[in-house]
Formats: sequence, C-alpha cells, structure tokens
Amino acid sequence: MPLIKSISGIRGTIGGVSGENLTPLDIVNFTGVFVLFLNKKYPGTKIKVVIGRDGRVSGEMVKNLTVGTLLARGVNVIDLGLATTPTVEVVVVGQKAQGGIILSASHNPQGWNALKFIDARGEFLSKVDGEEILALAQENKGDFSSEENLGSYVINPFLFQEHLRQILEIPLVDVETIKSKNLKVVVDGINAVGGMAVPELLKLLGIDNIIELNCEPNGQFTHKPEPLAENLAQIREVVKKEKADLGIVVDPDVDRLAFIMENGEMLSEEYTIVAIADYVLENFAVIETARPGKYTKNTVSNLSSSRALKDITEKHGGQYEAAAVGEVNVVTKMKELRSVIGGEGNGGVIFPELHYGRDALVGIALFLSYLVKKNISMSEMYQELPQYFMVKDRIELTPDINLPAILEQIKQTYSTEKSTDIDGVKIDWADSWVHLRGSNTEPIIRVYAEAKTLELAQAKVKEIKDNILAYIK
Repeated sequence: MPLIKSISGIRGTIGGVSGENLTPLDIVNFTGVFVLFLNKKYPGTKIKVVIGRDGRVSGEMVKNLTVGTLLARGVNVIDLGLATTPTVEVVVVGQKAQGGIILSASHNPQGWNALKFIDARGEFLSKVDGEEILALAQENKGDFSSEENLGSYVINPFLFQEHLRQILEIPLVDVETIKSKNLKVVVDGINAVGGMAVPELLKLLGIDNIIELNCEPNGQFTHKPEPLAENLAQIREVVKKEKADLGIVVDPDVDRLAFIMENGEMLSEEYTIVAIADYVLENFAVIETARPGKYTKNTVSNLSSSRALKDITEKHGGQYEAAAVGEVNVVTKMKELRSVIGGEGNGGVIFPELHYGRDALVGIALFLSYLVKKNISMSEMYQELPQYFMVKDRIELTPDINLPAILEQIKQTYSTEKSTDIDGVKIDWADSWVHLRGSNTEPIIRVYAEAKTLELAQAKVKEIKDNILAYIK
C-alpha cells in the first residue's frame, strides 16, 4: 500500500519497503522533518512536543521511534500514552507546546498507522505549513543533538483529566440533569482509546449504567472502524436487547461520533452535528453572556455534509456556509464567520469554545444535555429534526481518466443549476444536491447525494454516474 504523504502528516500500512509503506525509516525521517519545521518557526526556542496514540497494535512501536527521534533532535517530549486526538490538541495549548504528534490512522482498518502533526494552537497544519513540511522532507536534512542537548521526556497520562474538566465546565453541559435521568448507555470503543475515554466521561456526567463493548484498548478491532450503520450490528442489537436509552460509537482516535437510537437504529452520523447545533444555537444566549461578541449564530460544515444543518441554522436566525472537505478548511471558515458551532457530516463536532478540532467527547456531553432537556426518546428527537436522506457512492479511477475534465463536463452539463467548485463540483437543486470530488486517499471519485426522499437521492446518484461513465467512454 503506498505511503500517503499529505499536509497533515503521513499514513500507511505498517512494514514493507520504506517510501511505500509506513516503516521505521519513514517514521524517523518525518518526525525529524517536523522538528526542522518547528525549529524554523521558533528559532532559539527549546521545542516542546506533545504526543499521544490511539491504541493500535503498532502504536507502542511507532511511539518509541517517534519519541526517540524527538529526543535525539533535542526536543522536550510530553507523552500522554493512550490519548484521543482531541486530548492531544487540548494539551498542546494547555502546556504551551510548539506542536503535537498524534499517532493514529483514524478510521483506517487494522494494520494502518499514521503520524498527524498539529501546531501550537492545537490545530492541524495549514496548507502552507503542510506544504513546507513536504518540501523539507525532500531535503531530509537536520542534525541530531549531542548528549548535553538531548530533549527531556515526561509521561503524563493524567493530563487527559484536564480535557474532561474543561468539558464539564462548559455552561451548556448540564451534568445535574443528565445524572437525574438514570440513563442506560451502551458504548462501542472498537478496542481503541475510546474504550477508556468515553466510559470515563460518562461516569463524570453521572451515568452509572454503562454497558461496554470492545472497550479494551488493545488495537484488535472487532469490526470496520468507520462508524457506519453496516459496521455496527453488534451495538445496534445490544441497545435494543438491553432496552438502553442510546448507544455511543466513536472511531479509533475519538474525533468522530455516532449514536444508536433506543430502537436499535442508527442516528445517521450526518445528524450528530445537526442535533448538537440545534442545542447550541437554541442556547446561544448562554454563550453570548459568557463571551459577549465572540461568536455568531453562523455555522459551517463541509460540502458533503447534510443540508439539515443549514435548515437548523436558519431556524435559529443564523447563516450557514459550506467549506471544502477537510477539518482545516472547516475551521478556517468557522474562524472567518466566528461560528459558535460547526463540523463535518462524518460525525465530527467542532465546538470552538473548547478548541478548534473535531471532538467526540465534547460532542457526547452536549448531545446528552440536549437529549435530557428535551425529555424524549432519541427516535422522537430525530423526528423533530429536518428529514433528509443521503446516498454515498464511488467510481473507480484508472490512470487514463482525466478527473478535472470530467468535473468540468459535469459543471457544463448542469450550468443552469447552482454549482460550487471549491472542492470538486457540487450541484444544488431546490430539493436535492450531488457532490463529486476526487478522494485524497484512494483512486476514486466520491459521489454523494442528498434529497428529501431516499428514492430521489438514489436517482440523482444514478443520473450523475451515468453521465460520468458516458464521458469516460
């Protein structure tokens, strides 16, 4: 499997040939390049880096290589051990570090791992910074430190508690009401770090009746890690059998969040941010009182996310805008609009009052507050939200296919409709939309569609795919 190098770091399968897979040489080289980047950005400063891993089988090996390289480059290291992606982001800011490295391949299957770089703001690198790192990787320069200049090493897994403390102190997190409802909750931690983090958060929220599935962080994934309905048969069955109030699902590094309703059906991951936005916007006055003028009711998600967020935002008097796919793009647009809430339709909640990063833990706390204040079941809550149906499909790319030309053809074919081309091409109709874009990680064209009925969404996907296949032929 090719080693994937992007502005956010490197990702690949463990073992094999250097440069083609994620090998020890690649780990050492790119860790060193990140140090070069930080040294250039903070000249004369003793660099401090926070590091955390998600629980994969290869995680300890990758961590040891990364830490050893950082120390050899003269960097002081704070090792959180098993830590969620949002925890690393929060700790980087709290410890005034110059950067962080998250060892997680996110929703990729077992056998993968990655080094994801974040900056001193606890955010993923900008496009400019990421491209600078990729350029430095081509030079592969930099000296190692003498013994007297080696970095220091501290392991402190307890800094996770600081992340949880900040969540509990958010005014919109209603611990007392959550506790009073005596909820029964099923948690699927996919045998990664979420198996530790989510139950601990729930206990602090006053929930004692927790059924844990796959919560041993040994990296032995029991199902495909992406939180999609087809991968979640076990928890759906357990929620229904145990008559639980809900189920909670996270991906291996806990930046994506999905819920199972009390009837065993999945609340589409698209609706994670929709429900939470409804709660945050409804209680905007609470945030405005605490932070006068800092935020607006404006929201942001990416182009492939549900139109339901737009409907919810406008219901509360705010403005919605879509960004290109990718967390860094959503965050940039949120800052521009001073958005109080935003995220991605893949279950990624970004609540800037805590930090500018997708965070399933703050999402859980806000969602549970929303649910208990409504005092209804999850399925009843869902019925109160705008109803849409989404279809996600793909077309395999071959070397002879000219993707830019195909996207331009589609844009011309639908030139009388509203279109957006900041990331692929999105065509908007009054009752539906279709978004086409090349994948950043696979040789495919992603074809997403949403409409008020499943049949219309399916028809839109077929229509667009038929047009694309006709162009290819």
